[in-house]
Amino acid sequence: MHTLAVAVTEGVPIFELAIPCEVFGYERPGLADSWYDFRLCAAPGTRTTAGFAPQAEYGLDALAEADTVVVPACASVVDEQPPDLVDAVRAAHGNGARIVSLCTGAFVLAAAGLLDGRPATTHWMHAGQLAARYPEVLVDASVLYIDDGDVLTSAGTAAGLDLCLHVVRNDHGAAVASALAKRLVMPAHRPGGQAQYIDAAVPLADADELGPLLDWARGRLHEPLTVAALASRANVTTRTLIRRFHAATGTTPMAWLRGIRIDHARELLETTSLPVGEIAERSGLGSPANLRHHFTRAVGVPPTAYRRAFAPDGATRS
Repeated sequence: MHTLAVAVTEGVPIFELAIPCEVFGYERPGLADSWYDFRLCAAPGTRTTAGFAPQAEYGLDALAEADTVVVPACASVVDEQPPDLVDAVRAAHGNGARIVSLCTGAFVLAAAGLLDGRPATTHWMHAGQLAARYPEVLVDASVLYIDDGDVLTSAGTAAGLDLCLHVVRNDHGAAVASALAKRLVMPAHRPGGQAQYIDAAVPLADADELGPLLDWARGRLHEPLTVAALASRANVTTRTLIRRFHAATGTTPMAWLRGIRIDHARELLETTSLPVGEIAERSGLGSPANLRHHFTRAVGVPPTAYRRAFAPDGATRS
């Protein structure tokens, strides 16, 4: 069983601490045969911002034994990070653990030297401070989360949920992550590259029009959808559609469509024995070569390797 440890330090914000507890800390019957060996790690007497005293069975030294370590938001971005936490996170990474930070937890990772030369994100309000204090970190304040392999960082608050679901998706597959998102009553997948903050307010009329259009597109992924086709469906010009789309999602129509198609391909690889060529057609990615290119770029492994990892017995056709 995969051991996942959450670091709890004095003054940790309760919401960011609750996120990994909710996503990883409960058994999920019917979703996966083996979930996570969840461990809450804290020094004795530790309390959260709201005065709660977590009943942690493990100390911070137990982080070094985990396969994945989650660092919620830190108590302060002004003060130095707790040395015992920084040392424990550094030791865990040195032992091969995957390190995940939520919101300002990135300051702990940066203090441990784990973000030097790496892309990373945090809450947009504190991104400038992170970049100024740790100039070796490649801070990107425009995204929801960044997966850099063994080190993952998220933007503030709700983006922590997006990153934790992304971790579940990587560990257990898209179908399990989608089912869990449904239980949590949240979107199944907000891509990490989506904007974490939109300056312009989205008019209600625009938002009302966009939802049905996206549902319409999801039902036609196998068709050669274009920006012009989407604009025609919405009865607006392509320029207007692009403007409204970016205002509502922070991304472009085609980038959104490509992400949805890749997610659909993931689910088909997991749940069917369809040949890769047919999956490419059904997901709207065209040829097997095009599917391999976009899938590998987005997921990190080719479709056939993904199927071997997540498909049930028998669904192994290539």
